[in-house]
Amino acid sequence: MPKNNRFTHFAAIDWSGAKGSRHKGIAVALCGSGSAAPEIVAATGKIWSRQEVADWVLAQARQAPTLFGFDFSFAPPLVERSTYLPGENVPTAARAFWAYVDHVCTDEDLGAASFLEQHHRRHFYFGKADGVKADYMHLRRCEAHYNAGGGGKPSTVYDAIGAAQVAKASFAGMRLLHRLGQHLPIWPIDPLMAGKSGIVEIYTSIAARAAGRPKGRTKIRDAVTLDAALAAVGSDPHRPLAAYDDHATDAMLSAAWLRRTAPDPLYWSPPDLTVQIARTEGWTFGVI
Repeated sequence: MPKNNRFTHFAAIDWSGAKGSRHKGIAVALCGSGSAAPEIVAATGKIWSRQEVADWVLAQARQAPTLFGFDFSFAPPLVERSTYLPGENVPTAARAFWAYVDHVCTDEDLGAASFLEQHHRRHFYFGKADGVKADYMHLRRCEAHYNAGGGGKPSTVYDAIGAAQVAKASFAGMRLLHRLGQHLPIWPIDPLMAGKSGIVEIYTSIAARAAGRPKGRTKIRDAVTLDAALAAVGSDPHRPLAAYDDHATDAMLSAAWLRRTAPDPLYWSPPDLTVQIARTEGWTFGVI
């Protein structure tokens, strides 16, 4: 694991699992070493597709050692029940499971709505007709640890309700990881390599809390608040944006937070992260 800052660039991607081929919910921010504020990376077609994000990541990784942070769950919980989908014949390791998700989903632009809605419908909570919601609320070990430490109650990939659609975003993200993981290491499932790019899972609320944003008020939608948060994580003021939505500001603040946090070896060796957890569930960077 990195003991010093082995990356020259830091990128944060606010992700989306929405249906379709272009997604307003995706934002990409990038910064270099030093203190210059992150910049929003514009999509070729103004609005990102998931495939274009994958292409951009690989291109950026070839240009400079970059740490990429993606805001979705890299795997479902496994340790709690010894399987991702009880009663189903599915892989029990993260990389093999990503390949499985990618194989069964034919949704456009690396989407995975069909995984929840058709292939494995009974495992996901869409509403009261599915029974007691608490029966679906299974967490990964990092999520349970974060919750127990007062960080807040994280979402589970089995909860398919809500505007954020964490479930669809995560399974679409697993299709992305299957593609990117053939070229880049994905921590902690893979060891990172000196002088090379790598990918980590992030939770943008962790970056916001580290920047002093109060619990329950982590979303930023104005320039003054964004600059204050950036300053709290060692960043210069940002260049004004055409519009301030929480997708762009989440990505910018998270990129600056990654730059500040990545050199600290503590974040790369969480005490509760075991070999089994790393191989099956992964871990959210920043949860210690």
